[in-house]
Amino acid sequence: MSASKPGTPYHVGIVMDGNGRWAKSRGKVRLDGHRKGADVALNVVRWAKDLGVRHISLYAFSTENWKRPKLEVRALMGLLALLLPRTLPEMKAKGVRFRVMGDISPLPKKARAAVERACEETKDNSVIDLILCLNYGGQQEIVAGVKQAVDWVNAQDDTQQALDALTPEKFRSMLWRGDLAPVDLLIRTGGEHRISNFHLWDAAYAELYFSDVYWPDFSKQDLQLALDDYAARERRYGKTSEQVTDG
Repeated sequence: MSASKPGTPYHVGIVMDGNGRWAKSRGKVRLDGHRKGADVALNVVRWAKDLGVRHISLYAFSTENWKRPKLEVRALMGLLALLLPRTLPEMKAKGVRFRVMGDISPLPKKARAAVERACEETKDNSVIDLILCLNYGGQQEIVAGVKQAVDWVNAQDDTQQALDALTPEKFRSMLWRGDLAPVDLLIRTGGEHRISNFHLWDAAYAELYFSDVYWPDFSKQDLQLALDDYAARERRYGKTSEQVTDG
């Protein structure tokens, strides 16, 4: 990993926050905010592709979101089962590879089937990867990685040598994000200044960008502002500015 001027981020992760507050501010029910937010998510993938982003990961449903009212959770899962089949033809036509990060086994049958079908039918696409983070949590991802690392170490003839070989790079390969590019830019909308258990491993060196815009109002201009802000930063990875300049 070398220090550099960022340019266009390869992988952008987004916490799509503010759907409920957007709806409440307009006298609407929360589901209206989620419906509008889903439309924006589809647009953001189109915009990101046009702007040169290669991976875009969207925090669609966290491990903590199961605590929300049952009616809202059921509606969100229904929205997922409805929208994915509708957008699948466009993803296939535009070279979007749909992927999922998280444990989808607890999802309702129709939602899980829609996710699995989208992954399967777009697996050979290569223009942009859309990674939908479903039943995802950064802490849970790391715990799952630790369990895999323990199994790997115990399977080696020399466990101490295996532990010595367990570098951050090796451990990352055991996480759910395994073959994904590291997150370069992490965006959160809705005015909150926290990452809420999203991409914890890659957040170590991701650039963070917080927007006050509620997700349903997020526009192409807002995305461009985030990318412009990223491009103006200097990524040092522990080095000094002088070392970056000289390098």
